[in-house]
Amino acid sequence: MFLMAACNISELSIPFPSSLLAQIALGSLAPDPEPRKGGISKELSVMEDTLHVADEARILRVSVSSFLEHLSLVVETMDLFGPPVAR
Repeated sequence: MFLMAACNISELSIPFPSSLLAQIALGSLAPDPEPRKGGISKELSVMEDTLHVADEARILRVSVSSFLEHLSLVVETMDLFGPPVAR
C-alpha cells in the first residue's frame, strides 16, 4: 500500500491478487459519482491488479479513514465469498 501527499492531493494504491478482484473492489466502492461536498473529491481507477485512489480534501484524514473502512468491508466480503467465478 502506498500513500503520497503533495499539493493537497493524495494517492493510495491497493494491490489485489488479480485484476478481476481489483475491478470488483472498484465496482463496490464507486457505484455512483460522489457529490461535491466542501472541497472533497475522490477518483478511483484500476491499473492491472491495483486499485488507485486519488483524493483531494481539506479533511483528508476523515475521508481516507472512511474510505479504508469501506475497503476493509469489501475485502472481507470478497474473502468470505471466495474467488470470483469466471464469466
